[in-house]
Parts: sequence; structure tokens; C-alpha cells
Amino acid sequence: MNSFSGFPKQSFRFFRELSANNNRPWFLDHKEEYEKNVLEPGAAFVRALGTRLQTLAKDIHFDTRTNGTGSIKRIHRDLRFSRDKTPYKTNLGIVFWQGEKKKKNENPVFWFRLDAKDAIFFAGMHEFPKPLLRAYREAAADEKAGGELQSILDTISKKGKYELGGQNFKRIPSGYDPSHPRENLLRYNALYATSPRIDQTAAGSGALVDTCFKYSKVLAPINSWLSKINESALE
Repeated sequence: MNSFSGFPKQSFRFFRELSANNNRPWFLDHKEEYEKNVLEPGAAFVRALGTRLQTLAKDIHFDTRTNGTGSIKRIHRDLRFSRDKTPYKTNLGIVFWQGEKKKKNENPVFWFRLDAKDAIFFAGMHEFPKPLLRAYREAAADEKAGGELQSILDTISKKGKYELGGQNFKRIPSGYDPSHPRENLLRYNALYATSPRIDQTAAGSGALVDTCFKYSKVLAPINSWLSKINESALE
């Protein structure tokens, strides 16, 4: 079991060259590079950061499998519903999910992404399943739960170059008062926050784990809040 010492420069070079040669023959010719310079340090990163994240919450899970069932997202793109028919993703995606739902995408996650330029760290959910969307709206409208969420987001906004996302509707959903004090939150159908960008030097160091853990402590309240309403929403 190798300890994590950073993503090498070859990780970024691989994705830079893949962007220019996004086809199966090129990928197969460079598969060993992908495994050595992306998957191997990726697995070490999963183990190192996953262990740290579990000190924040016991229900955080990680898994080094690379076949789509673990933390490391598959590089092969799902082309069924995409206009972009290039076969490979040009980034490394790693998730650490919080909660006990069978499907990872039904749980809030911490998400690390590395591409040809740099890296970034996320927390939250990029899409709410329908049962969770209903529960989210009820919670956001509730004086206590919604007030808690607003306080969490306000605190994160004051911490530095963090960005909030998930507001995708122009109008408040039917059944809710347009003058509600949190009408902006009721227009969300997802909820997540992103860290400041992580440059190649920082991503190439073993201290990347410390950096991401620092960001996770700022962002963790989003996942904790989502986890509370998620426990019953998807039963």
C-alpha cells in the first residue's frame, strides 16, 4: 500500500494529450501511462484522504476500485445521452460519499477533480433525486432547517474563494410563497460548493491531502445538513 506523495506532472500531461487525442487507439497506446500516472496516485489519494474524512463523520465511505463501483470515476464517458461523442473524460474524478444509500449519487459527496490545468474540491450534490428535491424544498422553507442552511452557506461565503451552486430555476416552485425569505434557496435543484482552485504545484505534493482536508472542514456542514434530510427522503 503506497502512501500518497502527490500527482506527478505526467498526470496533467496525460489529460492534456488526451484532450488533443480523444480516441480509442490513442488511449489504448497510452493506457499504461494512465494506470501509472493517474490511477496509482489516485488510489493512494483515496486511501489517504478517505481516512482523514472519516474523522469528520463515521458514515463517509471510500473505495479504491476503478470499475465505477468505487471512489475513482470511470474515464469512459456515457455517450447515450450526450451530444459530445468523444469516448473519454479529460479529468480524474474521485468521490467520497456520506450516507447509507445504495447508489453513491443518492448521497452527498466530497468530490475531487483533476484535469490538464489544475484541481478543485467540491462538497454537496450536483443533482437531487426527486424524493430528495421535495424534502429539500420542505426543509429550505422550514424556519429552523432553512435558517440553519442559510447560516451554513453564509459562513462558507465568508471563508474565502468558495463558490456556491445549484440554483437552476428562475422562478420559485408552485406552492411556495414568492416572498419567502429564502426564496433563492427554493429555486435550487442541487446544492454544492467548490473550493478555491488547486494549482499543479499543490496537487503534485503529498500536502494535497492536508489542503483538501482543510477545505472539507469548511464544506462539511453542507453534507451534514443534506444527510439529515436524506435519511428519510429516499426510503
